[in-house]
Amino acid sequence: MALSIRLSRGGSKKRPYYRIVVADARSPRDGRFIEKIGNYNPLLAKDDEKRVVLNAERAKHWLSNGAQPTDRVARFLDLAGVRERAARNNPKKAEPGEKAKERAEERAEKLKAAEEASQAETEAVMAAEVDAATETPTAEAEKVADATAEQ
Repeated sequence: MALSIRLSRGGSKKRPYYRIVVADARSPRDGRFIEKIGNYNPLLAKDDEKRVVLNAERAKHWLSNGAQPTDRVARFLDLAGVRERAARNNPKKAEPGEKAKERAEERAEKLKAAEEASQAETEAVMAAEVDAATETPTAEAEKVADATAEQ
């Protein structure tokens, strides 16, 4: 018989409360179980000691008999020091989807076009200022021109 250590949901709608149970892997989630070894109340604060209550001795017993914990229960067992859980690494999980990548590329292109337009605009303004300055020379500009001509 395949055993699993898993959560069995209780509580009312939008007020979950879970029992940590040892059950036959083929039985339904909230159905028949062999033994209750703890409980989990996700509504309590993460640092509350009553959030996860686990009978470590019974958990060790069932693990030695071949029971397989679910991912969430494996986390609880790791925190209780009963069984060490290997860290998982899924680098593709955080990678955005195709549509999001396309939208990001479009935004980057628009931003680049806007920067180029603003840069062209500032260059045009500077060119206009230079043209205006060279059309009507001031006394200072004439002095600079004369100094550079002498050299």
